[in-house]
Amino acid sequence: MEQRMAYRDRGWSPYLAGGLAGLVGVVSVWIAGQYFGASTSFVRTAGMIEQLIGPQRVARMEYFIKNVPQIDWQWMFVVGIFLGALISALTSGSFRLQAVPDSWAGRFGRHSTGKRALVAFVGGTVAMFGARLADG
Repeated sequence: MEQRMAYRDRGWSPYLAGGLAGLVGVVSVWIAGQYFGASTSFVRTAGMIEQLIGPQRVARMEYFIKNVPQIDWQWMFVVGIFLGALISALTSGSFRLQAVPDSWAGRFGRHSTGKRALVAFVGGTVAMFGARLADG
């Protein structure tokens, strides 16, 4: 039997985190006049990467004519999500690198990283497709 060190999650209160996220949403609309989102930033990032390879092709794409692939406030918001999550995890003491979360390991086993990666990729693809379909 495997001996595991007890892990105590000292993460933020979900009520505080939810309240702060809601406050960020209100301030975003108040200051920028726009709702915040992430899917457009991922598409713009793909456009910026593609500009490095074939700038003429990107310049002719109808989507990128309307939504220029550039670093804007929304792109920086996505970077801020990453940095904020990292800072939150580090300051709460809950940061740890793991390929398979405990809840997944409990159901499918600790050595199912390939299955986990596939499910995460498919789920992310479906979520991104839905967000882009909704023009989000």
